[in-house]
Amino acid sequence: MFLLYTPAFLVGLASFWLFPDGDLRFLFLRSAVTIHFFKRDFEVVFVHKYSGEMAVDSMIIILFSYFTVSSSLIYIQVLTQGLPQPSLDLKYPGILLFLIAITGNFYHHYLLSKLRAKGGKDYKIPKGGLFGLVICPHYLFEILGFLGISLISQTLYSFCVSLGLALYLMGRSYVTRRWYLSKFDDFPKEVKALIPYVF
Repeated sequence: MFLLYTPAFLVGLASFWLFPDGDLRFLFLRSAVTIHFFKRDFEVVFVHKYSGEMAVDSMIIILFSYFTVSSSLIYIQVLTQGLPQPSLDLKYPGILLFLIAITGNFYHHYLLSKLRAKGGKDYKIPKGGLFGLVICPHYLFEILGFLGISLISQTLYSFCVSLGLALYLMGRSYVTRRWYLSKFDDFPKEVKALIPYVF
């Protein structure tokens, strides 16, 4: 799993060397991308407890996807350098949303890691945090984190990335909820998939 996120992290890190100049928005964007994928690597090493292995073909597709998203978010921002700034500047709300989201995502990953003993493969119903409202709060915070990146960037491409990620994780959370309902008779029916009280 470490291999999935490291190339995207290195792209973010390399952007500081490859593009040393740029406006504040560009600095915040590449910082957010780098921090996001560093957190992913950190979690792989120190937080997550995986129940199985990933197929190599899936790993290659996911690695390439993360690498492409990371590099293209940064490169698109490079192309905006020197263009007029948006009339409504959303970079500071974006930074705040990103920081809240990355913290919420990490916290819920931590709660998930406490469910399984090291080397264990058993599943339990998650508790704590927003797990009483949705089965995938870590996905909700992932979406909010990318929305924060979009607000920092304020490019059409970054908003398209966020929309694509949101749709993908909505599908994943729906399937995850159905799986929990099928495996656990005591799974609370009022717990939604992704958005509290809604979906």
